[in-house]
Amino acid sequence: MAPKFVRAVFPGSFDPITNGHLDVITRGVKLFDELIIAVGKSPVKNQLFTPKERVEMIAELITDMPGVSVESFDGLTVEYAAKKKADVILRGLRSLTDVQYEFQLAMTNRAVAGIETIFVMTSEQYGFTSSTLIRQIASLGGNLSKLIPENVHNRLQQHLKKGDRKS
Repeated sequence: MAPKFVRAVFPGSFDPITNGHLDVITRGVKLFDELIIAVGKSPVKNQLFTPKERVEMIAELITDMPGVSVESFDGLTVEYAAKKKADVILRGLRSLTDVQYEFQLAMTNRAVAGIETIFVMTSEQYGFTSSTLIRQIASLGGNLSKLIPENVHNRLQQHLKKGDRKS
C-alpha cells in the first residue's frame, strides 16, 4: 500500500509572525507532505499588518522550505481547509490556557467539518510569546530580536514610525 499524502493547514492571524510560529512550522514540515500557512482575518483583533503584508513576510521566511506555502483567506478555517482538501489542521500550543481553547475548537471542527487537529507544543523559549505581546513590546520600544525574525522586526519598526494600524 502506498503511503498516504497528508496536507495540513496551519491557520492564524500571524500579526506578526513570531519565532514561536516558525518553530511550529519547522516541526510541521517534518510531519506533513504539504503545509499551507493560512493567514486569516480576526474580527476581534486590532491588526497591525494587512493580510497581504503578513503573507509577504511569511513568504520571505519559507523560501527554503519545500512543501510549504502561504496564502490569506476569509471566513471559517474549516471551510478553507475543506476547500484546500486538507487532511488536518495544525495548531501550536504554548500553555495550559491554549489547551482549553484549542481543545474546544478542535472538537467543534471535528463535529462540524470532520477534520482532525494536530497539536504541536512550541519550544519552551517561545511558550510565552504571542503576536499581541510582540505588538505591545514593540510599541513600548522593547527588544524583540530573540522573538521575531529580522524581516518582521524591520517591517514592525517601519509601521511604528509611521503610526500605521491596518485592518
